[in-house]
Amino acid sequence: MIKQIPNILTGGRLVLSVIFLVMIFFEPKLAVHQDTSFYLDVAFVIFVIAGLTDMIDGPIARKLNVASKFGRLVDPLADKILIVGAFVCFAIIGEPKLFDFTKVQNAIFQWGFAGIIILREFFVTVLRHWSESKGIKFPATLSGKIKMFIQAFAVGTVIMKMAYVQTAVWGYWFMTVTYIITALITVISGILSLKKIKTPVFHTE
Repeated sequence: MIKQIPNILTGGRLVLSVIFLVMIFFEPKLAVHQDTSFYLDVAFVIFVIAGLTDMIDGPIARKLNVASKFGRLVDPLADKILIVGAFVCFAIIGEPKLFDFTKVQNAIFQWGFAGIIILREFFVTVLRHWSESKGIKFPATLSGKIKMFIQAFAVGTVIMKMAYVQTAVWGYWFMTVTYIITALITVISGILSLKKIKTPVFHTE
């Protein structure tokens, strides 16, 4: 049973991710009839718990010296559902709203950002599968971990803005800067992922 703890945590993260995304998706409908600050607080807590399971399931698996096909497949999938799904849901419900942008301008900003996240994950996933098919290791890197942390911070920032600072000018600026930094880190980490592959194709003299 103890050796199943990493898989239980990974599976739990997948379940929590789905619950979180459903809550975000339905928030606008609830906001029409009531204040949703507490509702968003609960969503935020669920998101944090899901993120914490991502931080501890790997170290526990290594400490117990256990690895499973389930973990290898579901762990990265759960991460993508949680983070990529969050930004897609935000774009669908039209969040975050910024300054005096029109609905179209906000949509361009929201979907453009979500597109960057999606493209990066698609690129790295294809690269990982290609390298592993060639017998080349594709380990996690510091840039990838920083990217994950910054993206998670951005998700939390959107939730808090929705709950408490919807129209504050400083909130607009903070959200804008957070999104810009997150986009840059996401792109940079995607580019740096090429350095993981030590083959002549990517070798330069």
